[in-house]
Amino acid sequence: MSQTNIDLTAFVEGGDGIHVVRGSPDIRGWNGIRYAAVLSAKNVPSQHLSMNVARIPPGGVAFAHVHVGFEVMLYILAGRVRHEYGDNLRQSSENTAGDFIYIEPGVPHEVFNVSDTEPVVAVVARSDASEWAHIAIYDRETGRVGEILETAQSRGEGSAGETAESRGERSAG
Repeated sequence: MSQTNIDLTAFVEGGDGIHVVRGSPDIRGWNGIRYAAVLSAKNVPSQHLSMNVARIPPGGVAFAHVHVGFEVMLYILAGRVRHEYGDNLRQSSENTAGDFIYIEPGVPHEVFNVSDTEPVVAVVARSDASEWAHIAIYDRETGRVGEILETAQSRGEGSAGETAESRGERSAG
């Protein structure tokens, strides 16, 4: 299972109107992406927003999915990323450091780090305070949107594209 049950409140300073998370190493993984400590409803009183820093390892892929009912904005800090998106993921856009990206709710997309040597690092802001909830698997061959992942995870089925590395486990070898 992905590392979603870490106590994120331990990373928060302050309160009484201002909440701070200091620079954090990557502490969790989901769908091939590593995340630092974040701001979300899991650790601050946010009702409509979450924000984090995401890292896609060299050659990494965040498998096809759809954000159900929320918007996402990204700012690419480092690396080169390709989004394949739209019906059956037939469209493509490449972005590099300094680019801003907006993803509308319901747009199927798959994310690729096009470098074999450098990670992609991005600031990610979502109009959903629950971070990884409300994301559905997308089948690029059939064009079908699957079940919302938080429902599958609550049954112990894991998440799309989950690997030992994304779960924080080391592979044998």
